[in-house]
Amino acid sequence: MADLETRELKDEDLDLIEAEFVTIRQSSVRSVEGGHVELQQVGALSIDGERIEITQSASTLVHGGDIHFNQSMGLITVGNSLNLQYSFSPISVSKDYTVVNRSAVGLLGARDVKAENTSAVVMIAGRVEGEVTTLLDWRSALAFGAVLGGALGLIALFKKQ
Repeated sequence: MADLETRELKDEDLDLIEAEFVTIRQSSVRSVEGGHVELQQVGALSIDGERIEITQSASTLVHGGDIHFNQSMGLITVGNSLNLQYSFSPISVSKDYTVVNRSAVGLLGARDVKAENTSAVVMIAGRVEGEVTTLLDWRSALAFGAVLGGALGLIALFKKQ
């Protein structure tokens, strides 16, 4: 564990990093916490920060204020604002807005979405601007949920007998 104002690391296998300014390159890290976090070619389990910039990296859980992904993957991404460029995120939720450019998203939730050449399985947004291809719209998601609920109910009935 390191508790410093500025921390720059390269080519290391790290456990927990805490600092106001964190820059990590070509490493793996379990957890990163900081005000401004920059990761380049990093594998991380958990990232938490006010401003997070991730380039060519993979992460499991990202939580922060202003989050930028560039050619990266984040399994679960939650923040005030998200910016995904050429990236993949199965679950992305933002409080304010999300900008998605040539990326793939599983579940995208935001107040405002600006997208260009983007694919999403399900998108929940107040306002969408740009080009997004979704697998399920609200009608097909409702039908899918009804069929899935009916199938699970039928399986529950057979299990009781």
